[in-house]
Amino acid sequence: MASRKYEINMTSGPLLGKILLFAIPLALSSLLQLLFNAADVIVVGRYAGSMALAAVGSTSALINLLTNLFMGLSVGANVLFARYIGSNQPDRAKDLMHTSITISIICGAILTVIGLVFSRPLLHLMGTPDEVIGLASTYMKIYFLGMPAMLFYNFGSAILRAVGDTRRPLIFLTVSGCINVILNIFFVTQLHMSVSGVALATIISQFISACLLFYCMVRGQGACHLEVKKLTVKWEHFQKIVSIGLPAGLQGMIFSLSNVLIQSSVNSFGAIAVAGNSAAANIEGFVWVAMNAFHQTAISFTSQNYGAREFKRVHKTLICCQFLVILTGLLLGNGAYFFGNTLLGFYNSDPEVIAYGLTRLKYICILYFTCGVMDTFVGSIRGLGYSFMPTIVSLLGACALRIVWILTIFRYFHSLEVLYVSYPITWILTLSIHFICYMKATKKLFGKPVAEQIGS
Repeated sequence: MASRKYEINMTSGPLLGKILLFAIPLALSSLLQLLFNAADVIVVGRYAGSMALAAVGSTSALINLLTNLFMGLSVGANVLFARYIGSNQPDRAKDLMHTSITISIICGAILTVIGLVFSRPLLHLMGTPDEVIGLASTYMKIYFLGMPAMLFYNFGSAILRAVGDTRRPLIFLTVSGCINVILNIFFVTQLHMSVSGVALATIISQFISACLLFYCMVRGQGACHLEVKKLTVKWEHFQKIVSIGLPAGLQGMIFSLSNVLIQSSVNSFGAIAVAGNSAAANIEGFVWVAMNAFHQTAISFTSQNYGAREFKRVHKTLICCQFLVILTGLLLGNGAYFFGNTLLGFYNSDPEVIAYGLTRLKYICILYFTCGVMDTFVGSIRGLGYSFMPTIVSLLGACALRIVWILTIFRYFHSLEVLYVSYPITWILTLSIHFICYMKATKKLFGKPVAEQIGS
C-alpha cells in the first residue's frame, strides 16, 4: 500500500489545493526533463563554441517532429487509465497499463531506427548550415539511441499521473538530471567529446530514470502494478489509445512541422542567428513546461471526474487551471524577457548571439500565457474524450496559419521580428475557437450515461 500515499483523490474535496499538489511536482519534473537538453546547450555553448551550440540547438525542432507522434499516444493512455480509475474499473485499467508499456517499448525501438537512418537527410532538408550539419547529425544519432528509455518513462509516468502520482517521477528525474549535468561537464571539459559527450550523457540519464520508474511500477500496488509476464498489446485497448492519442500525436507532429519551417527560416539568417534563437528557445522552453503542467493536470482531473460523473468538478477544474496557467505565463514569460541578457549569457557570451536571442524572447515570451490558455483548453477537451476536435482546430488555427504566414508575409518582409510575431497571433486566434469547442462538448456530453461515454 506504500504507493497509494502518492495518489490523489481527484473526484472529491477542494480542487485548488489538489491541483497545485498535482501540478507543482509535474512542472518541476518537466523542468528537470528540459534540463537534459538545457545542460547540453549550456555546456557546448560555453565550452565547445558557437558552432557546437548551433548544432545542438538546430536539432530540437526536428527531434520534436519525430517523437511527438509517438509521445501523443501516452496522452491516450493517461486519459483512458484515469477514466477507468474514476469509474471504478481497476481490472480494465491494469490491462490498459500493460498494453501502454508494451507500446512504448515498440515505438522506442522504431524511433531509434528512424533517428539513425534519417537524421542527416532530414537536417539537410531543413537547410541546416553546412558548418554545423555534421555535428548536428552526430548529436541526433546518439540521442535517438535513448528513445526506448524516453518513451518507456513518458508512458509510465502518464499512468502514474492518471492516479495523481506526480511526486515519484520528480524524484526519479532529480536523480537522473543531476547525473546528466555531471556527465555533461565531464565528457565535454575532460574528455573533449563536444556534442557526442552531451548526447551520451543525455541517454545515460534517460535510461537511469526509466530504470527507476520500472522498479517503482514493479513494486507498486493496484492498477499501477507492472508484471513483466503480462506485457502484451490487447487490441481493444490499443484501439482506444490510438483513437485518443493519435490525434494528439499528429497535432504535436504538425506543430513541430511548423516549428521546423520556422527553424529553416531562422537558418537562412546564418549560424549566429541560429545560436541566439536556440538559446532563447531553450529559455522559452522552461516557461512552456511550467504552463504545460496545467494542461496535463486538466487532462487527468477532467478524465477522472468525467468517469465519476462529477461534471461540475470538470468545469471547476478548467477554471482553476486557467487561472494558474495565466498567472504562471505572465510571471515567467515576462521574467524571461526582462532578465534575458543575464539568462542568455549562461548559454553564450557573444553579444551578437545574445541580441538575436533577445529578439525571440521579446516577441514570444511576453504574450506566452496565451499559449498556456490554448493548451489548457485542449487538455480539458481531450480529458472528455474528444481528441480529433482540438487537433483539427489547432492544425487550422495555429499550424496552417503559421505556415501560410511563413510562405506569404515573411517571404515579403524577411525579418526575424515578422517571423516570431506569428506565434502570439496564432495562439490568440486558436484559443478563442477552443473555448467555443469546450462549451459545445460539455453541453453535448454531460447528459449522456457514462457507459455510452467511456464504453462498457
